[in-house]
Amino acid sequence: MNTRIAFFDTKPYDKESFEEINKKYNYEFKYFKFHLTPDNAVLAQNFDVIVVFVNDVINAETIEKLVSYGVKLIALRCSGFNNVDLKAAKDKIKILHVPAYSPNAIAEHTVALMMTLNRKIHRAYFRTRDADFSLHGLLGFDMYKKNAGVIGTGRIGRVLIKILKGFDMNVFAYDPYPDCNFSNEAGFQYVDLDTLFSQSDIISLNCPLTSETEYIINKNTISKMKNGVMLINTGRGKLIRTSDLIQGLKSGRIGAAGLDVYEEESGYFFEDLSDRVLTDDILARLLTFNNVIITSHQGFFTAEAMKNIALTTMQNISNFIECSELVNEVKA
Repeated sequence: MNTRIAFFDTKPYDKESFEEINKKYNYEFKYFKFHLTPDNAVLAQNFDVIVVFVNDVINAETIEKLVSYGVKLIALRCSGFNNVDLKAAKDKIKILHVPAYSPNAIAEHTVALMMTLNRKIHRAYFRTRDADFSLHGLLGFDMYKKNAGVIGTGRIGRVLIKILKGFDMNVFAYDPYPDCNFSNEAGFQYVDLDTLFSQSDIISLNCPLTSETEYIINKNTISKMKNGVMLINTGRGKLIRTSDLIQGLKSGRIGAAGLDVYEEESGYFFEDLSDRVLTDDILARLLTFNNVIITSHQGFFTAEAMKNIALTTMQNISNFIECSELVNEVKA
């Protein structure tokens, strides 16, 4: 029988990417627009595999229902898996993910946020459309020789460091597993977090969300930062306690913030809510700051990345079906 695969939280661009790659496999696809939750997990009945994204709810209850419906594999079309209860899945169902689809895409988006905030491109764009060509309030700074702090030196962090070194910036990095060979090669310095916070003019979060990194940016760590520091987060929303970020913005300790993720983004990001009132008071407050740019988790969103996500996801599924080595399996 042909393998039946259900996709949740799908958008037109997902369909386009996966339909093209499926020409090689000829699996049977069914697309659902909404997020997977325990309440609608029944839709996975009669499917062998489900493909999910970052905002799908893969908790213990969902997993129990999927297993009872005969689902054999959960394939994540993303690298992060903090929305999956891995302990509940252990010995019951396989979990596969896409560990690296385009570190360049996210690193480049990180720099785009830095440059936009620094040179006030977003404000200049709206001014000039109103025939306002004044420069007041648009003053930026040279990136040259400024201190950049990069938290996390995995695939994305490494690409970002190379770009920042191209600006001839001084780069400090923190990672619990430092790669000294890479630091010598790229010309940056590993430091402890306190040093990174106190010395950096720009701080970028490029680490996974774990129990150790959850709310790594909070009232205490913000107090250790330079006045006017720029903070960029293209990692995971819960790396920052947003209420503390707002206080840092109000006090001026944080001079600018670029956020591609938000700790309570699941009900908002990837959706068009332009005809509704935002009910999240914290998100609404963030949107009032002219020194804050929020993008809707689009750092990964390039043509190359979308192709790589589809390729790896489909290869993961094929490996499972063919009983080949599951190189991208996620385990508790």
